[in-house]
Formats: sequence, C-alpha cells, structure tokens
Amino acid sequence: MATDDNAARRGAGAREPGLIQTRGPRVEASVRSDARQEAAVQPVVPVIIDCDTGVDDALALLLAVRHPGLDLRAVTCVAGNTDVDGVVRNTLTVLERAGAPDIPVARGAERPLLEPARSARHVHGSDGMGDLGLPAPTRAPAAVDAVTLLRREILASPRPVTLIPTAPLTNIALLLRTHPEVTRNIERIVFMGGAVGVGNATPVAEFNVWHDPEAAAILLGADVPITMYGLDVFTRVVVPGTEVRRLRASAEPGAKLAGDLLAHRPSAPGTTPDDEEAGGLGDAGAVCAVADPAGLTTRPLPVEVSLAPGPARGQTIVDRRPRPGEAEIHGGARARPLVEVALDVDVDRYVDLYLKTVERP
Repeated sequence: MATDDNAARRGAGAREPGLIQTRGPRVEASVRSDARQEAAVQPVVPVIIDCDTGVDDALALLLAVRHPGLDLRAVTCVAGNTDVDGVVRNTLTVLERAGAPDIPVARGAERPLLEPARSARHVHGSDGMGDLGLPAPTRAPAAVDAVTLLRREILASPRPVTLIPTAPLTNIALLLRTHPEVTRNIERIVFMGGAVGVGNATPVAEFNVWHDPEAAAILLGADVPITMYGLDVFTRVVVPGTEVRRLRASAEPGAKLAGDLLAHRPSAPGTTPDDEEAGGLGDAGAVCAVADPAGLTTRPLPVEVSLAPGPARGQTIVDRRPRPGEAEIHGGARARPLVEVALDVDVDRYVDLYLKTVERP
C-alpha cells in the first residue's frame, strides 16, 4: 500500500486522512486488470486465508488458488457461517475442486471468545455451501490447530505474509495474543468485516465483527498494517447474470463451482435491478484487494468496535472527522491506530479480475 505504514501505527493525529489509492496511482473505472500481466511485474504475494467457508468464502478460495500473483500457503477455519466442522469440510471440498488438494487446512475456534456460536445458514444453506450437494472431501485437515498452523506458516515464509480473514476474527485474535512475535513477518492484514455505514447482522453491525466483537477489537489494536474491506464495498462487486450463466456452463470444475456459488448468492438490493441472476463476489473482493490493490480506494482512519451490550454491539465506529473533537482536545480519548478503510472500489476491474482468474486454463 502506497502509504506510510509507520503513520498507520502511530495514531489518529499522525497524518491528515485523505483519500488514497491502495498500492498505486488513482485509476479510471474503464481500466481493466489482466491477472497474468499484473503477476508478470509484481512479486508473488504469500497469503493465508482465515475463513468460515460458506458461499462467498468459497469464491475467495477459488480466486486465491488460481491467481498467479498469489501463493496460498494455508487456510484456517473458524465457526461463523456454519459450525467449524462444516467449515473444515467445505474448505477441503473447495480446494479439491480447485485442484489444490495439498494446501494445509486447520480447524480453529468453534465459538467466539465470550459468546455462544451463531451461524448464517439462512444465507448460505444448511451445509454452508448453498446446498449444492458437493461430494465429501477425500482428505482430513492438518493435525495441528489453526493458531499453530498460522504461526508456523507465517514464521516459515521467506517473505512477509498477507493475512486475509473473511470470517469472524477469533483465530486471528488468539494468534496475536498468544504469539505476538508473528507480527514481524506479517505484511498486512486485509480483513472482510465492519462497515462505515449500515450493517447487515444488525442495523449498525456487520456479521463478522458482530459475531466476535472482542476478537475484532484485538485485531484493530494490533501493531500491524490493516485494511478493512467492509460492507460499503463488499456489496458492490457484482458479477452480471450473463457471466454467471457462462461460468455454470464451464467444463472446468473450479469455474463451474464459482458459477454455481454465484447463482446461489444474489446481488445486494438495488445494485442490479434488471439482472436477477447476478451474483455478488462478497468475500472474494478482499482477495481481489490483495491481488490488485489499485482497484480499491482507502483512507487511513481510526476505527474501534463497540463492545457494550445493546443495539450498537459489534458496530465499527469509523472516525471520519477532519480534525480532533472535544474529547480528544480535552484528553478524554486515547489515540487509536489508523486502519486503511475501503471507501470505494472499481467494480468492473474486480469483476474482470475474478472472471479471468477462475477461467484460466
């Protein structure tokens, strides 16, 4: 990211928050990204995905496996869209379908830090994968737990790793608290979660953060560069129905699976009023943001999570004020680390990136 990462660690008063373009100059919406051309000029990025594999996590995995500029080193699983055992099963199935059966997968937290587990089966189907009737995986997960696998892969990587959590942040919080030494080899954490505007789990809270607010608070307080890919951009990246139908007709198993998943995942109301078969990329957008950061417009802003019981629990409070308020002036508020908050996205660029990648021979 073309920002001062040290400034992002210093606090809210470190710099004037202005719109920036992630890792590159501002681009016009008409620009198209060819994943193979991008990979030719950029070093391969080692990544680890921490997921609760439902429909859009599966879309994210398919992209990460197939993109030539990404090296998916491991996948860790956490309860969220469905129970953690279902998440593990779904993850292994997707990786096998994508032709990547050797990527290590580990079982993680089965519940949030403080509260009982919840799920989103009403969105992702009873199996978390749109009830597509996919075959069971042919292999078992790693013998180690998710936190152990995360630590091992991060510290063993010859280049700093980018973490892409697309799920409740329980595993990541446990990692940061129990093994703080891993931050020295983390390039950035790009997480799908939070919202500047309205929520989805509640009027103000996004599901992943709402599911485990304490874990999200630990992440947002970490001494590591962070990008928040929240609902404000999450709902906007939509694949047109014509492309969804084309994917579903593909002879390539991974591309066909992507089409079937997109068909189960309707676009957000109002985004494509004349195209009922369009499907939102959802979590896969966070992987796009790592593969092609120039398609995302972010601003370094203070973010904190509401932890108090009540209707605002799990809300990400994003401070977009141009200058400190009375609470900061009079010493009543602590300085908070800055987070690169995604405020705009080049929709066509990311849709093109996704389609070109999952359809690669």
